Amino acid sequence: MSCAVTGSVHTPSLSPALPITAEEIATQSIAAVKAGAAVLHLHARNPKDGRPDARPATYRPFVEEIAARTDAIINITTGGSTDMTVEDRLAAAKELSPELASLNMGSMNFVFEGIAAKRSVWEYDWEEPYIRGSSSRIFANTFDQIEYTMRELGDGHGTRFEFECYDVGHLYSLAHFVDRGLVRPPFFIQSVLGIIGGIGADMANLSHMMTIADKLFGEDYYLSCFAAGRNQKSFAAHSVAAGAHVRVGLEDNLYAGRGRLATGNDQQVEYARGIVHALDREVAAPADVRDMLGLKGAAATAIGRS
Repeated sequence: MSCAVTGSVHTPSLSPALPITAEEIATQSIAAVKAGAAVLHLHARNPKDGRPDARPATYRPFVEEIAARTDAIINITTGGSTDMTVEDRLAAAKELSPELASLNMGSMNFVFEGIAAKRSVWEYDWEEPYIRGSSSRIFANTFDQIEYTMRELGDGHGTRFEFECYDVGHLYSLAHFVDRGLVRPPFFIQSVLGIIGGIGADMANLSHMMTIADKLFGEDYYLSCFAAGRNQKSFAAHSVAAGAHVRVGLEDNLYAGRGRLATGNDQQVEYARGIVHALDREVAAPADVRDMLGLKGAAATAIGRS
């Protein structure tokens, strides 16, 4: 189970549970691990106003606290936000040299302006224009940028990737880089559904992505899945039932149920753990995931060596 703790889409006014400061991110991450998460997908935020923050110095305090108090696999985003350059997005991962980093497999529209309709009062002046402006921005990750990330982090640091695939074409993009020898198995593929600009949150779409992934990668991959927003729970259940892995967290959905804001990331992890147990599957520990994905191990990172 992966937990995406804070992300860069939601803003502070949307939920009081969204972690912003280093202390909040560390506290919620540690609670998520206690609830059963093995992988923590991490973004950073400016502690003064909660806006996405790419600076390594913002990451280091909570990453080091998490590493000191858990055995979780730290997965640092290279997606950041649509406002960041590729150098900004890679800065924290290059400095901290994590075991795992996310990698979006293509450029895309990434629209979330609809969530602005849920608020009329905003705590910070950047929030509303940031959300409403998502329809006029793209998330850019060209093939040159993807290759640069693979070489900088993969070859340069021994970091492996969570390949975030927002559509079927992203699976073929990953296969292109596999064919060129830029990444090696096993591949950890995160199937992302329900983002406007990507593939829709339809069970048939997930089944199709699994079929194509089987065709392209055979037994050389592990598939995880999540759907953004209200479809989070149903897709967690479908993913586990299909034999895949699962991601939850406040990055992807702020709610615990219809009309009920989640109290924290651990609440969603506990729900996902319940699904796993109900379907007679086991929750993988961090050590299991390290073995599955061939990770370099926490001791080989630069976390704790400031």
